[in-house]
Amino acid sequence: MKLKEPIKDFEYRPSLTVAELLEQYGKIGYQATHLKKASDIVLRMIEENAGILLTFTSNMVTSGLRGLFAEFIKRGITHTIITTVGSLEEDFIKAKRKEGFYVGSFHADDAKLGEEGINRVGNIFVPNETYASFEEYIQPILKELVKEKKHWPSWEFFHRLGTYIDDQHSILYQATKHDVPIICPAPMDGALGMQTYFFKVEEPDFEILVTKDLGHLMNRLANYDKLGAIVLGGGVSKHFAILTSLLRDGLDYAVYLTTARPYAGSLSGATTEEAKSWGKIRGEADAITVHGDVTLTFPILATYVLDKLDQRRSTNDTQ
Repeated sequence: MKLKEPIKDFEYRPSLTVAELLEQYGKIGYQATHLKKASDIVLRMIEENAGILLTFTSNMVTSGLRGLFAEFIKRGITHTIITTVGSLEEDFIKAKRKEGFYVGSFHADDAKLGEEGINRVGNIFVPNETYASFEEYIQPILKELVKEKKHWPSWEFFHRLGTYIDDQHSILYQATKHDVPIICPAPMDGALGMQTYFFKVEEPDFEILVTKDLGHLMNRLANYDKLGAIVLGGGVSKHFAILTSLLRDGLDYAVYLTTARPYAGSLSGATTEEAKSWGKIRGEADAITVHGDVTLTFPILATYVLDKLDQRRSTNDTQ
């Protein structure tokens, strides 16, 4: 075996940029090196004009990552969003309320929080009234939408929901503005599902459909010769993306950022290598799994990618 890249000590320099930080990560080893490789793979996806799927779970929108997802849509980096309904509810709530999610503690007295009407997501506190406001917002919208038609494919429903928002940091707003479909394979698994159920008491024929989403997604992806995915976390969002890729003979590029481990055999913990055995990722694909909290890894990756794109654009403009 030919040894190529020597490990190098991290060198502190004042005012180190994120790009310089990540360049050094590439020579440190362990997950730091994986994060640098993941960032380079995302850049290659973009350079190769691949159709890029971005998937994430709702806890990431509970956190402050929402604005970065919206920025990726705004910049045209991602061409389809696949996520859970909690992400979209909380994106909508944040767009309307501006507040309602607070830094808390992993070690709070949860029984006391419950008595005070405060819900805990890790070290983030969410008062009951935050979610109660969603009912106030969504019921009038459902009453308007049912007048247009009874049956809504989920991607079309969420595209329409984005028209009720005016917030540059909103996923729904940017997706609607830039015609990026949002696929939500399980729209009933959250507050929206409950509100839809209550609404159907008055309008029993109203439906949010999921069976048409796959066809819509495949038609969109047919415009791209290559397919890539940035997969944050696991669950149904991840599985729908990589399952869809089977119909394209697998992903050409894949970046997984996750805290899940592969040893329990769960889909969430399955690595990019495991996906190759199913044909969800091509055997020769440029792919990597980075283990770590996405609130730590994704902002570094995203900033590196955005900075590099801006630098290249600036260089091209001056030539």
